Amino acid sequence: MTSALGLSRVSKTYGKGASEVHALREVDLVVEPGELVAVMGPSGSGKSTLLTIAGSLEEPSSGEVTVGGMALSGLSRNERAMLRRRHIGYVFQDFNLLAGLTAAENVSLPLELDGTSLKTSRAAALAALERLGLADRADHFPDELSGGERQRVAIARAVVGERHLLLADEPSGALDSVNGEAVMRMVRATCQGDVAGVVVTHDAQLASWADRVVFLRDGRVVDQTAEPDGPESLLEADPAR
Repeated sequence: MTSALGLSRVSKTYGKGASEVHALREVDLVVEPGELVAVMGPSGSGKSTLLTIAGSLEEPSSGEVTVGGMALSGLSRNERAMLRRRHIGYVFQDFNLLAGLTAAENVSLPLELDGTSLKTSRAAALAALERLGLADRADHFPDELSGGERQRVAIARAVVGERHLLLADEPSGALDSVNGEAVMRMVRATCQGDVAGVVVTHDAQLASWADRVVFLRDGRVVDQTAEPDGPESLLEADPAR
């Protein structure tokens, strides 16, 4: 089976000399299809940098990134953009929905931008919304939706079409605990079959929805756990983590 995402000795450095910052240091990470991985760590540990590099929004200073077995270093800028549109979905903390478009139009937009017909794009968008329990809200605008509903629309947009890698940066950070749990439950349900997910979160309870938790500190992977008790046992063992 080809891994959905692979990072091999990936490092990222910003600046030079005295201002040099090592955001990532030789990170190795493999995420298989159907697997959900949570990434935790203190502020500045490299969590968001890991996501942007995994999604080809940034290039590593060294190391190799593969998506679906395809090495990103061998792709042109246009090919990477096409890969993002077709195979990688993003969920952001602030949703990033367009206020002037309905839920269905927000979800179908990436497909339309990639040249898919309006009819096919809408059908795919409605199917994605239905899977997330939003079929009856398809023609509502974002300001007519609750926070939890807007986040579900953002998730639907991230997985519509043939996308196989879901990347989420604090997807429940703007929600209360009840809606935060609901979002993680939906992300968990989405990551099955050939869809894999990587979620950055600061909440150990929410991270327990993942199959595996990866801890970053100072740009390095310092721990991983796949224990059924989730990450809380490691957090309790090392309160500084």
